[in-house]
Amino acid sequence: MLNKYARAFFTRVLTPFAALLLRLGVSPDAVTLIGTAGVMAGALVFFPMGEFFWGTIVITIFVFSDLVDGNMARQAGISSRWGAFLDSTLDRVADGAIFAGFALWYAGSGDDNILCAVAIFCLASGQVVSYTKARGESIGLPVAVNGLVERAERLVISLVAAGLAGLHKFGVPGIDVLLPIALWIVAVGSLVTLIQRVVTVRRESAEADAAEAAVTGPAAADSAGSAGQGSEADR
Repeated sequence: MLNKYARAFFTRVLTPFAALLLRLGVSPDAVTLIGTAGVMAGALVFFPMGEFFWGTIVITIFVFSDLVDGNMARQAGISSRWGAFLDSTLDRVADGAIFAGFALWYAGSGDDNILCAVAIFCLASGQVVSYTKARGESIGLPVAVNGLVERAERLVISLVAAGLAGLHKFGVPGIDVLLPIALWIVAVGSLVTLIQRVVTVRRESAEADAAEAAVTGPAAADSAGSAGQGSEADR
């Protein structure tokens, strides 16, 4: 849901920066790789140490590369299938790193196996939610559904909560509870979104199969009839 509005806004805001990078000779693929590396560093270095505030700051700086690289490709007129593939693949890597960082914290110093499991579920469900749409589209279905918690929602909810929870180290009392709440929200929302997409793909595939049968059925029947007439004439 956030993708529809926030993405368009930040694309306009970041357009001058994307143009500057192009003038400096930076390629969109380089921005994609650097952005992913920055997100992974913020998540896998800071989060396992419980430094949620600084980890979120680092991740937020680099996560906008996901908008900048595409903007650069469009401005330069070099959009390609490879660029789209690389961007989507590294998005999954970055998302996985964020929730892996949470899981490492709760498996270690955070000392909460349940929240560790919830973070792992968020990681896995996020990957599967993305896969269901990609797989549905690969077999020719539109997968026309806006899920309850898609990638933008997962990132905003988890990173805002992590950043605020990190203020606990600056003396803000009780605020660290926001991260567990956010992880549960993302987990439940991802499950609902997964169900929405599976149901949508099931409905769209049934409609597509029915439409195909309606078109090929009479043609197949005519073909069979013609074949029968021909064999009768031969006899």
